[in-house]
Amino acid sequence: MDMLLAGEWRGAADDRTETVRSPFDGHAVDTVPVATAADATAALDRAEIGARVLRSMPAHERAAVLMRAADLADQRAEDIAQTISAETGKPISEARGEAGRSGSIIRLAAFEGSQLYGSSLPLDANPGTGLEKIGFTLRQPCGIVVAITPFNYPALLVLHKIAPALAAGNAVVLKPARTTPLTALKLAECFVDAGLAPETLSVLTGPGSVLGDVLVTDPRVRKVSFTGSTQTGTRLASIAGIKKLSLELGASCPVIVLPDADIELAASAVAAGGYINAGQVCISVQRVIVDERVEADFLDALVPKVEDIVVGDPANADTKLGSLISETEATRVHSAIAEAALAGAKVLTGGDRDGAVVSPTVVAGVDPTSPFSRDELFGPAVAVSSAPDIESAIALANDNEYGLGAGLFTSDVSATTRAMRQIDAGNIHINWTPLWRADLMPYGGLKGSGIGKEGVRSAVEEMTEEKTIILHGRPW
Repeated sequence: MDMLLAGEWRGAADDRTETVRSPFDGHAVDTVPVATAADATAALDRAEIGARVLRSMPAHERAAVLMRAADLADQRAEDIAQTISAETGKPISEARGEAGRSGSIIRLAAFEGSQLYGSSLPLDANPGTGLEKIGFTLRQPCGIVVAITPFNYPALLVLHKIAPALAAGNAVVLKPARTTPLTALKLAECFVDAGLAPETLSVLTGPGSVLGDVLVTDPRVRKVSFTGSTQTGTRLASIAGIKKLSLELGASCPVIVLPDADIELAASAVAAGGYINAGQVCISVQRVIVDERVEADFLDALVPKVEDIVVGDPANADTKLGSLISETEATRVHSAIAEAALAGAKVLTGGDRDGAVVSPTVVAGVDPTSPFSRDELFGPAVAVSSAPDIESAIALANDNEYGLGAGLFTSDVSATTRAMRQIDAGNIHINWTPLWRADLMPYGGLKGSGIGKEGVRSAVEEMTEEKTIILHGRPW
């Protein structure tokens, strides 16, 4: 499949290609170009034109194009789902859920991009200023947006960047994950076929080490939106220069279970929130901190639910857990589980590996200061630790470099209020795990989990810039 460069489906400048393979069984899904630095520069050259085109287009016209793209995404949802499943190893049931949200995200962006309200300024409240001046704010597109997306949600995380950017009037150069470029290209087809101006969208396939540096450092780029590891995000921030950044980075999300919690609900939620997409979700449940008075009850409820998760071929409708994105990643996760066991933790279920598949795992008695608890795992395993009280549980939840999401299970309003105030996370869920997201809500982390907010309304705001306008009249 060719990549998209400003409306033209084409190969790389040097004609190199590479094969995208299923991580589950290794079969070839398709081939894509390996874009070069010259391709990246060419995309930015064309994006300069695209940015001018979209900036001069009325919001209702941009919205109309996006609405047509949303309809096409709905019509092509099954094909997109099959592509997601093939290139990620994600179960087809999950892939269909992801593809099915695509049209809705585009429609939401179309609406939000047409609602760029400003605000009036009460200038006469300033001493020395009378009624002869009028002030207000005005929003305009950033210009060129570079979007860099990860492998784990190749439709949703692409659309959470490119749809708001286009809706707000920006040109976009997208660099999808090297392992999952096909979904991004199929989504781009929806926009092209909907009549999007050619210069306003490019999708470059190939190595981030080459393309990312060219795209992020170019002074013509006014906004960079990146989702990926904290290590890569830190490097991008160091080389980007003076431009707007949104960085959605790593996580090690905690869930606290207090003695008055609904244990059955908590166990069911963790059994879902720790293993969807094989745990390869930044808001996946990684750490469960259980009050020691109910730890045994919680584990008794959790383990059978995890053991009921159907593991197997992603193409089967009954499969709930497929492969990780690569055998290398599966080996890393499997080794992390084994190291936790050697350090004294107990593997209650799972912990096995077959190629790129790691069985769903529960590890109890985990030292909360250990790497298995503190570092981002990005795999289908949950670490369970205990705490004597809510103070200790909150302290353990916060004792981490990350702060993306957290969950709390309790029926105590006082404990709920305390947790909302004291837990350092960008998204806090009461009586659920952090693995829940509405596309319209603000989404982003604290500390090492990043800067800026996604969610369509927040993304539209971050992909525009605000100007202050002052009209000066003569004193009355």
